Amino acid sequence: MPAAPTASGASRATAVDTSIVGADVRVPLVTGERVTYANFDYAASAPCLSAVREVLDASLPYYASVHRGAGFHSQVSTDAYEQARRSVARFAGARHNDAVVFVRGTTDALNLLARSVPKDCTVVVFAAEHHASLLPWQHRGSRAGQVIRLPLPRSADAAVEAAREALRSSPEGPRLLCVTGASNVTGEIWPIERLTAVAHSAGARIVVDAAQLIPHREVSLSATGADYVAFSGHKLYAPFGAGVLAGRTDWLQAATPYLAGGGATGNVTEDDVRWNDLPARHEAGSPNVLGAVTLAAACDTLAAAGQDALHAREQALLDRLRTGLAAIPGVRDLALWDADHPRVGIVSFVIDGLSSDLVAAALSAEHGIGVRDGLFCAHLLTRHLLPEGHEQAVRASLGLGTTEEHVDRLIGAVAGLAAHGPRWEYRDDNGRVAPLPDPRPAR
Repeated sequence: MPAAPTASGASRATAVDTSIVGADVRVPLVTGERVTYANFDYAASAPCLSAVREVLDASLPYYASVHRGAGFHSQVSTDAYEQARRSVARFAGARHNDAVVFVRGTTDALNLLARSVPKDCTVVVFAAEHHASLLPWQHRGSRAGQVIRLPLPRSADAAVEAAREALRSSPEGPRLLCVTGASNVTGEIWPIERLTAVAHSAGARIVVDAAQLIPHREVSLSATGADYVAFSGHKLYAPFGAGVLAGRTDWLQAATPYLAGGGATGNVTEDDVRWNDLPARHEAGSPNVLGAVTLAAACDTLAAAGQDALHAREQALLDRLRTGLAAIPGVRDLALWDADHPRVGIVSFVIDGLSSDLVAAALSAEHGIGVRDGLFCAHLLTRHLLPEGHEQAVRASLGLGTTEEHVDRLIGAVAGLAAHGPRWEYRDDNGRVAPLPDPRPAR
C-alpha cells in the first residue's frame, strides 16, 4: 500500500518553510497604483502557510470519507485523519490520556465543553473574554449552573487573586475557570500557569481559550497543567474550517454527544441509542478531513520551525510598531495592564478625531493595508478601554508574513491620517465606509 499523505510526513519535508501563500499579492489603490498587500489582520484569520498548501495538494487526490469505508482512498484518508490527531496532540502538549476532538473552531470547542460539563457546574469567567469564551456558558443547551462573571482585573496579579476568591466562595461541586491565553484586543498574555494553580488548589478545572496565543507562543497542556485547551486552525495558518478541543476525557465521555448523528453512534435500535466513545462521540457526521490534516500540517510546521525563534522575530516587529505609533500625536493604543506587560503581536488603537471605520477604509484604499475595526467580538473589554469620544477601535495584528516594510508603511499611513486625515472622499456603503468614487477593480 502506498504511504498515506499524512500531515506530519508531508509537512516535515518543508518544516522550516514558514512562508505564506499570497505574500506577494499586489492590491489596487484608489490612486491607480498597485502595492504589495500589507496584512495586519492575522488575529481574525491568518493566511495559509505554503507548507500547509503542499499538504493539502498531496491529500486531495486521496480525499474520501473516513472510518467507515473499505475503499483504498477511505483507508488512506482515515490514516491521515488519525495521524493529524496525533500531530495536534503533540503540538498542544496533550497528556497520554487526553482527548483530542476535532471541531469547527474555538467557538465550537467551547460550546461543546459548555454542553459537556457536569450538570450545574459553576463557571467562573472574566469580562475580558472573547465572546467565544464568554457566552457559551449562558447559552441555551449549556449544562452550567451558576456563571460568575468577574470584572476586568487591573493587573495580572489582580486576575489571579480575583479567580482565587471567586473559586473559594463558589458553591461546592464541579467548577470550571475559563480564561483567555492572550487577549484578541490588546494582545496581553494572561498568567495561565498561575491561574491553573489557583483553579486546581480550589478543586476546580480550567479551560484556556488559546485561539490568539497558540499561533505565537507554545501552549502545552502537560506543561501548564491546564485541563482543556481550545484553538482554531484559521488563526494558525490553516484556514480550512477545523479547530480543536483537547483535554481531560471524563466530562466529555459522560456527556450526550454535542451533535447526534452518524459516527457518534455505536448502535441504534428502535428503543435506544448507544453512543460511541471519544473522540468519535463528539465528531458526528462526515469529519472535516482536509481541515484536520491541514491544521496538523500547520502544527508540525510551527513546531519544527521553533516557536521561540518565531516569537523573537515577531516581538521585534511588535516593538517597532508600538514605538512608532506611540510617537504619533493623537494616537492612543488600548491596554488593560501596564505598557510593558508581555503581548503577542496585536495592537488596537484609535486616532483622535477620526472614526475607526474611516481609518480602516483609508488604510486599505490609500495604502494597501488590511486592518480590523470594531469591537472585535469582545465588546465588554473593548468598550471599557476606549477613550472618551470613540465608539470602536482599529486593530493591527502581526504574523509570519509581516515585514519591517509593512510595519513602517502602517506607521507612516497612521501618521498621515492623524495629521491630515484621509486624502480621498468616503461614504457609508451599506454599513461600511467606502471610497467615493472607488476606481479599484473587484479583484
